[in-house]
Amino acid sequence: MRDYLFFEGMSIDCIIGLAEWERMVKQTVILDLKLGVDIRKVASTDQVSEGDFNTKKLSKRLRAFVENSQFQLIETLAEKVAALILEEFPVTFVELRLSKPGAIRGSDNVGVVIFRGDDI
Repeated sequence: MRDYLFFEGMSIDCIIGLAEWERMVKQTVILDLKLGVDIRKVASTDQVSEGDFNTKKLSKRLRAFVENSQFQLIETLAEKVAALILEEFPVTFVELRLSKPGAIRGSDNVGVVIFRGDDI
């Protein structure tokens, strides 16, 4: 299967970073996702039923998880987000780009891209 849904530019504020000042103020991270989802069933019924992938549920779950997280590294946050998606949602793979704008002086953005799951 090669179907996927994508989310781009999901901006969420959280505690993230190693420096002492970063532990006291929320900073913005941005998530871009590709999620392996067979869309044929929902496309044929034009409805989302219990057990189907639900974009609104995913968005709310990720926002709550990331807002309440306090990891030091974006790599750790990326791993935890990917694991959460694979465990709680009917997806075959996750491609996650997690970035932290302004993290490095002179750079617009810094981030990590990870791929997890069966269909990569």
